[in-house]
Amino acid sequence: QVQLVESGGGSVQAGGSLRLSCAASGYTFSRYGMGWFRQVPGKEREGVAALYVSSGLSTTSYSDSLQGRFTIPRDNATNTLYLQINSRKPGDTALYYCAEKPYWIRGARGLRPRPYDYWSQGTQVTVSA
Repeated sequence: QVQLVESGGGSVQAGGSLRLSCAASGYTFSRYGMGWFRQVPGKEREGVAALYVSSGLSTTSYSDSLQGRFTIPRDNATNTLYLQINSRKPGDTALYYCAEKPYWIRGARGLRPRPYDYWSQGTQVTVSA
């Protein structure tokens, strides 16, 4: 059983940086995928970034629309995945989720919500101009 506990949201000013955290517990796998998503009312959930781990090797994938502003550092010691948001913009305002897929399937699209099995409760990020 997997639990994802997310924190780090809030109301911030545009231009700075913000880091969200997603702590995973209740499982250990040699192959899995984790991703960050965001959603605003009336729109579909948008993939932000994804991380794939297999046999101790990791690969990251980012949305092309983010222009390199987002990164996903990982702390293996605490089993925590972060979302680093640089140069925040008002358009980044959304409800952010992290997600987990144990035994990631080769060829699956990590920036799509459908492959993931577990989701965090979501945290609100509000960016003011």
